[in-house]
Amino acid sequence: MKTAKLQAYSVERRAYSQKLSAIRYPLNAKILRLLICSFAFFILHFNCYAQSISSTELINNAKQYDGKTVVYEGEVIGDIMVRGDYAWINVNDGQNAIGIWTDKDLTKDILYTGSHKFKGDWIEVTGVFHRACLEHGGDLDIHAQAVRKVRPGRQIIERLNISKRNLVFVLLGVLCLVWILKQLKLR
Repeated sequence: MKTAKLQAYSVERRAYSQKLSAIRYPLNAKILRLLICSFAFFILHFNCYAQSISSTELINNAKQYDGKTVVYEGEVIGDIMVRGDYAWINVNDGQNAIGIWTDKDLTKDILYTGSHKFKGDWIEVTGVFHRACLEHGGDLDIHAQAVRKVRPGRQIIERLNISKRNLVFVLLGVLCLVWILKQLKLR
C-alpha cells in the first residue's frame, strides 16, 4: 500500500513538474530571444562605424598606413577647391589638417567650412591613405571613398567686449589730451 501511494505521489509530482516546465520554458525562451535581440540591436547600433584614426597617428606611422583604407574624422576648414569632377577639402581633427581628394558629389552635404566667422561641418572620411601621393606631387593625403557628415557647422557670433571698448575710448582721450598739450607747448 505504501509503495502504491509513493508511486502515485511520484507520478503526480512528475506530472506537476512537467506542467511547470511547459509553462516555464516557453517564457525563458521568449525572454532569452528578447535579450539576444536587444543585445544585437545595441551592439550593431552603436558599433556600426569604424574607429577613426587621428592625424598625429597617420603622420607618425605613415609607412604603416600607406595604401590602406582608413577612417579619419574632423572639421572641414578653408575652402572646397573644385577641380573638374573632384574636389580638395582640408579636414582638421584639432591637431593637424590633412588634405582629402574626393569626388565633388561627396562634398554637396558640406555647408560650412571653418574660418574665423564659421565653425565647419564635422565629417568622417573613409578612404585610401597616401603618405606620398604620386598623383598629387608627393603630398600626404587621403583619397576619399565615402564622406559622412557627423554634425553640422555653424556661424560664430562674436560679441563686443565692453571693457575693451571702454579702454580704447580712455586711451584715445589720453592720446588726444597729450596731442593738445604738445600743440600748446609748441606755440
